[in-house]
Amino acid sequence: MNGFGKNIAVWLGIGLALIILLNALQASQQNTLSGQTEMAYSDFMAEAKSGSIADVTIQGQEIVGHTTTAGETFKVTIPTGENVVERIEGTGVRITAKAQEPAQVSLVSILLSWFPMLLLIGVWIFFMRQMHGKGGGGAMGFGKSRAKLLTEKHGKITFEDVAGIDEAKVDLQEVVEFLRDPQKFQRLGGKIPKGALLIGPPGTGKTLTARAVAGEADVPFFTISGSDFVEMFVGVGASRVRDMFEQAKKNAPCIIFIDEIDAVGRHRGAGHGGGNDEREQTLNQLLVEMDGFEATEGVILIAATNRPDVLDPALLRPGRFDRQIMVPLPDVTGREKILKVHMKKVPLSPNVDAAVLARGTPGFSGADLANLVNEAALLAARTDKRMVTMDDFESAKDKIMMGAERKSMVMTEEEKKLTAYHEAGHAIIAIHEPESDPIHKATIIPRGRALGLVMRLPEGDRISMSRAKLKADLAVAMGGRIAEELIFGEEAVTTGASSDIKQATSMARSMVTEWGMSDKLGPLRYAVEQQEVYSGTAQPLSDDTAALVDSEVRRIVEEAYARATQMLTDKIEELHTLAKALLEYELLSGDEIKALLRGEAIIRESEPDEKPEDKGPRSSVPKITTGIIQGEGPQGA
Repeated sequence: MNGFGKNIAVWLGIGLALIILLNALQASQQNTLSGQTEMAYSDFMAEAKSGSIADVTIQGQEIVGHTTTAGETFKVTIPTGENVVERIEGTGVRITAKAQEPAQVSLVSILLSWFPMLLLIGVWIFFMRQMHGKGGGGAMGFGKSRAKLLTEKHGKITFEDVAGIDEAKVDLQEVVEFLRDPQKFQRLGGKIPKGALLIGPPGTGKTLTARAVAGEADVPFFTISGSDFVEMFVGVGASRVRDMFEQAKKNAPCIIFIDEIDAVGRHRGAGHGGGNDEREQTLNQLLVEMDGFEATEGVILIAATNRPDVLDPALLRPGRFDRQIMVPLPDVTGREKILKVHMKKVPLSPNVDAAVLARGTPGFSGADLANLVNEAALLAARTDKRMVTMDDFESAKDKIMMGAERKSMVMTEEEKKLTAYHEAGHAIIAIHEPESDPIHKATIIPRGRALGLVMRLPEGDRISMSRAKLKADLAVAMGGRIAEELIFGEEAVTTGASSDIKQATSMARSMVTEWGMSDKLGPLRYAVEQQEVYSGTAQPLSDDTAALVDSEVRRIVEEAYARATQMLTDKIEELHTLAKALLEYELLSGDEIKALLRGEAIIRESEPDEKPEDKGPRSSVPKITTGIIQGEGPQGA
């Protein structure tokens, strides 16, 4: 139950307790009066005339008396206009008169009359307290900043905990030195940049880097998301910006970190309301605050985004976010350092090599590598191992890149054979194409959406690709489809090459429309980006140009198809050899494939933690009921 529900329950309990108390008091009062018997006025007069009444006491419009027989007490209400004294005079009844006292209001009546008002006052107090909730979370706290203050109590992060982004750390080291000793820069008239913008893909460690700056400088660290400024009420976001900077100045020197600043820092004038909407009001206030505080106050603003192209130019001018720091995906050296940082928390087997894992994870971000180490530890724990081995890391990498093994599937012998030749076709082309990346492994074990795949990994990080490399990749993509045709005939070709064809077509179209690799169309750009379509700035292609683009795409793919066909026809024996080995072992490494094609036997040594039943080829074969789908890992083909 949340806090609101608990408070409602408390107030309902208090109200119920008051009602029970009032009922109890009222019942006790009635019990005190229960000894008196109510008598009708006519019966009283008849009893008085018969001599059954001993005495009466008249007070106001009520008569209280006693009978002569049993001494019972009774009460009578006098009708209006009746003179009781004259009517009972001479009957022998002893008459006593009392002055009528002012009406006394009982506690019960007071509580009963005031209970509705007290209940309304209590409800009003409750809702007012809710609206003025802590941390600006209440209805009346809209204008309060939602920035969270992190200190050493939440876990101190330093540059030693951040790896793979050495250039970014060098740029931010100056910020750390300023926070430690601002007078060092002020003596020479220097001013530290007021804002630093961290730019990079998701998962590269932008937030961790900002926390490391605060940890190195040992200063308070305010963190908030860009979306926390935006509300439906006009002026709320601007008020939160003002409050955030006020809090920061009270804790100076400190760091303010705004994550995903593109949520509030987009170009002005592009929103609804002619550029006068709430988001732009918030951005205007942020610009004023950034340009207003001085460097001597020791408040430094660090923001992160993966979309710097949508930010307003006023944010990026000198004096605001005048330092832009790239936090890219780590290279092979950076990945090795990141893996070593995360491996410190895991007991490792001596055969674990971070350098090999770094080479086999191109394109992985810091978050991906942390997930890799965690998945390997989980796999090792699942098999009751005391240490995490290299096999666990390889299995975790395969699971992340290609998906988990689909062991519950069963494949017929014919389907298994077709899968083996399909993947062998990819592998043979990849081996004999000089520009192709080396084969990492080939398998016919279904994983994720792939029912078999050949994974290739580059020897180093690739920044750009040549035309020869692209043509080699096109030929490798066509290898599976061609192998099916050569071995089983055109009529037996399956839908297994659907992702191969999609990959080849997309690559060929990019060569023609984006990379200027068509002789007929020349070095011109013909691609249309999605944002250009939405903004209305896209230039449509003429019918003749569109037809020429399609013709060039078809030509490039067909040339790769013919090239791969000729290569597989010449290497048909190698195709049979590799397919038979895949049928036997189901998974072959790149070195095993090369040794096999050299005519050498495959020799496998079992790992120390390997169970006897895991040795050798599998006894049960995963099965498919749909076509072969080529793997979708990095450069999988």
